Amino acid sequence: MTKARDIRTKTPDELVGLLLDLTKERFNLRFQRATGQQEGTARIRLVRREIARVKTILAEKQRSVVQS
Repeated sequence: MTKARDIRTKTPDELVGLLLDLTKERFNLRFQRATGQQEGTARIRLVRREIARVKTILAEKQRSVVQS
């Protein structure tokens, strides 16, 4: 799990790439759950929260660019 302060150091392009990777991981975890291959369900929750964290920080960065 990545801390918010670590995410804030990334550029917007890096954040978009990270968001894409997390979205793919979430899809794969959902697919594993649907097919009965997943052993633990905690990772889905962590990935969802990480996606929300990245989206929030990306929105903050975009707002700061617009205001400047």
